[in-house]
Amino acid sequence: MELAIIIGIASVLVINALLWFFWMPLYVDRKIGRFQNELVDRHYAEVETMYRKMRGWRHDYHNHIQVLKAHMEFERYEEAKQYLTMLNDDLTTVDTVVKTGNVMVDAILNSKLTMIKEREIPVDATAVVPEDVPFSGIDLSVLIGNLLDNAMEACAQIANKDERFIRIYIDIIKKQLYISVTNSMDGRARRKGSQYLSTKTGLHGFGLIRIDRIASKYGGFINRQNEEGVFATEVMLPLVS
Repeated sequence: MELAIIIGIASVLVINALLWFFWMPLYVDRKIGRFQNELVDRHYAEVETMYRKMRGWRHDYHNHIQVLKAHMEFERYEEAKQYLTMLNDDLTTVDTVVKTGNVMVDAILNSKLTMIKEREIPVDATAVVPEDVPFSGIDLSVLIGNLLDNAMEACAQIANKDERFIRIYIDIIKKQLYISVTNSMDGRARRKGSQYLSTKTGLHGFGLIRIDRIASKYGGFINRQNEEGVFATEVMLPLVS
């Protein structure tokens, strides 16, 4: 009887172990896939909003010219000057902030830069990316988008707005696409062993995993550094295999 109980318990443990071994990776992959789809959908909506604003401004361009001509014809120079100032302020909200050389990177990077500026976070961005790179456009969007989302959320937790900042640097270094994002944060990042833990819950926690998988997919390398009040991530993706 006792032998039967022991065998039963052992069988249950073996079955649970097998379920964990085979089912857990599928569960994680499904969650990551859902996270990626939601992230891409959000990025698409952000980019579409930005370009819709640009198209709207261009559509109104003719009307703006007519207003300016009317001011000039009636010698209302001060009104014309004020109108030009207003147009300049309006244009800065839709103009492309950074031109990297890669359309996909331009779209996601400028979308995120617009969001960062709307949150009044000081940002410094320098980016150069070839049009022809051996990486999926979606992968680049997920990678860059998630890095900047994380940076924005970390800055948002800092009570003193004067202490917030984000620095972005993307360039080609030694035949690698080098992506660096440095941001201020409140305190230090949490770690479990050598792994940094996300401060977010739910699907958002899969962002770090997704970044790691994209880097691994292309034989790249990730370096994360943290000190009091500052977090930095470097991603290096080889341009040649």
